Amino acid sequence: MFGQEVERVVGGLCANQKLERDRAVVDLNVKIKSFSPELIQSLQKALLNIISDCTSPWESKHGALLGLRAVVLMSEPEVESQIHLELRQAALKILTDQEVRVRQAAGELLGALCQQDGGATYSSCRSYILELVQSNLERQITDDEGSRSEHENTRQLMEKLSAGSRERRNSGDAAQIFHDTAGWRNLETNMKCLEHMIAGAAARFLPYIDQDLLDLIFKALTHTNRFVRETGFSVCAALVSCGAYEGAELLETNPMFMYGDQLSRHLGQGLADNWSQVRLASSVATRKFLMSLPPLARERFFPVLLPRLCLNRYYVAEGVRLHSQETWRQVAGSEGKALVEKYIDSVVSYYIEATEADNHAVREAACACIAELALKIATDAVRAHVPDLLHALTVCFNDDSWPVRDAACVACGNFILCFPEEAQGTMEELYPLFFTNLQDNIPSVRQGAAIAIANVVRAYGKDVLPMIIEKMKEGLKGVEDQPSESEKYGDLESGPALYGVVKRKRDNDMDLHSNKQMYSCGSLAPKMGRGGCSDCRFRRPPQLWERADGYVYLASELAGVPDAAAEVTACLPVMAEAVRHKHYTAHITLLETLCKSLPHLAKGLGKRVFKNHLHLFLDAVFYALECENALTSSAASQCLTQISQLLGPNILRGRVEEHNPSYLKALDANSFIAPL
Repeated sequence: MFGQEVERVVGGLCANQKLERDRAVVDLNVKIKSFSPELIQSLQKALLNIISDCTSPWESKHGALLGLRAVVLMSEPEVESQIHLELRQAALKILTDQEVRVRQAAGELLGALCQQDGGATYSSCRSYILELVQSNLERQITDDEGSRSEHENTRQLMEKLSAGSRERRNSGDAAQIFHDTAGWRNLETNMKCLEHMIAGAAARFLPYIDQDLLDLIFKALTHTNRFVRETGFSVCAALVSCGAYEGAELLETNPMFMYGDQLSRHLGQGLADNWSQVRLASSVATRKFLMSLPPLARERFFPVLLPRLCLNRYYVAEGVRLHSQETWRQVAGSEGKALVEKYIDSVVSYYIEATEADNHAVREAACACIAELALKIATDAVRAHVPDLLHALTVCFNDDSWPVRDAACVACGNFILCFPEEAQGTMEELYPLFFTNLQDNIPSVRQGAAIAIANVVRAYGKDVLPMIIEKMKEGLKGVEDQPSESEKYGDLESGPALYGVVKRKRDNDMDLHSNKQMYSCGSLAPKMGRGGCSDCRFRRPPQLWERADGYVYLASELAGVPDAAAEVTACLPVMAEAVRHKHYTAHITLLETLCKSLPHLAKGLGKRVFKNHLHLFLDAVFYALECENALTSSAASQCLTQISQLLGPNILRGRVEEHNPSYLKALDANSFIAPL
């Protein structure tokens, strides 16, 4: 009977289809509790014979290893046994198997053995495991039979990477790209094996933590290959978790505290890594490291880790951002603001360093964090750093990446509002940048500039208002000179379309793709530089309607500033005239902005003032409501709904009827739209 049951279990575990093997593992986990010791022993021997046989297919080895792991985990903990010794030797032997899934399963089995014997498995094979990791940390490609295909793939990849540049005859850049992204033989599975063994032994692994082990892990954390770094931080996360056990508050015996300075330094580097996957792996390890220590002991490492955790709360990669926010809640609790003020020097220093990062997403997050300092942190704590922070933001104002420019613009506005005296000396440099962003090609950048300029008016009042209002009038009036759409593509040749011209404009000329912008597989955006005032490689000249669009945003923001309400009211006829021009295709975008801005403008000016000027915009709003562009029509519909809520539906209806009774039908149809 034993033979039939063993044959059934082994048959399922060693099936060719992965789905069948997975089902067999689940079934084994459910039924193993009812197996007799003799049946378990027979099953172990059968599975051990499969993984020890070098002629067994990899599918059979993989299933057998998964089955053995389940059996080991369900057996009673014991220090040493003959079957465990045999399993250990067999698993170590196939750690270098050609199939990655077999190597992964072998590492999981060794981790299960460590869990059962308290780390004795690691103690017995420590030198072998660490030697495997060490030998694979530095990749060496040879021409032996086992690596010829790999060497050929490397050569072909490097040729492709270097083929696009005719001027560069060497393949150094291509070699670096390969070096940074390629797999590293058995290194990942070897390190995963080490991770499983550490996690299996848990607190019982603490006696095995020494400087040699840490040096090996640190070597992986600083490796040039991002996959190696990511795996290294996963191992580090398992290692620091060993310190989170009862009695860890005895710092003199806690390796996490003893080696904490080294760990925090490398974790800090990972938190600032250019690759989001590495940054996330380091974030996981950092939380486990900090939570493994008593609260008072953590502060020793805050100068390094706190600023990086704080910045990653705004990082563009969602996984990093959400994990960092939760880590901040767990570590800082309700004392986050106080901790930032306490370590303000370290925080400011890192934020400024981050504004100089090669990764544009890091620069954007840094600008958002600097803005947070102005809004949330006590002014006395930040005041001494204002000049340095404003200088860093001014540099980011000229960034190639528009999200960075937008974040820098909004942050500058916040700093000017909170520190008007300290910012006074930089205003001469900032004014042109604000107005450049106000006519940017990106709508959200224009809107951000409007918010920032409104803060400037709040800070300096009527000293700057006349200049800003004059520019607003000029920008709104300029729409009448906006070229028609037929002139938009003036850089193309006139006359009959020649295939060769269009072909060159698209993608078939190698010169268009040589020495051009590089894109990263870790980000959808290009590897943009920090740029400069005259560096506009990624920006086209602004259109006149875009400048007017920015001033519509600005008018709605200034309407809520008490000192500016009267001047904005005087500009309303000019704004109404600007949106009447429809000789260019993009006029519907300007109308969309108007419809989005009118409710905000009405709230700022007040109902009494706005009612007297509502008629100026009714033609534009109802034109937008009836247009074919869905976004513009929707914005007009929402505009009417919000104005109706503000003024009252009867007042709005009366004003519309007085202006043009033919609009009542459209107004009544729009009244069924639910309020926002």
